[in-house]
Amino acid sequence: MAEVKFEEAIKKLENLVEELESGDLSLDESLVKYEEGVKLVRLCQKKLEQARKKIEILVKTEDGKVKTEPFDEEDSQKKR
Repeated sequence: MAEVKFEEAIKKLENLVEELESGDLSLDESLVKYEEGVKLVRLCQKKLEQARKKIEILVKTEDGKVKTEPFDEEDSQKKR
């Protein structure tokens, strides 16, 4: 699959879901669409994971300086 942007993949997934929910596809067509959807979901998950790894938060140290730290998902969930 060629490089697809996250937003494009989501839009394609939305279109696939609409097609599958329409009930107008044959079983074979539905299977092909489903397989395409699975590939797009995996692509989106991969892109989200890559983005998550890039996220950094700025933290002010005790001496007033600002430093960066890797994003900690668990700490973020606790603060909500």
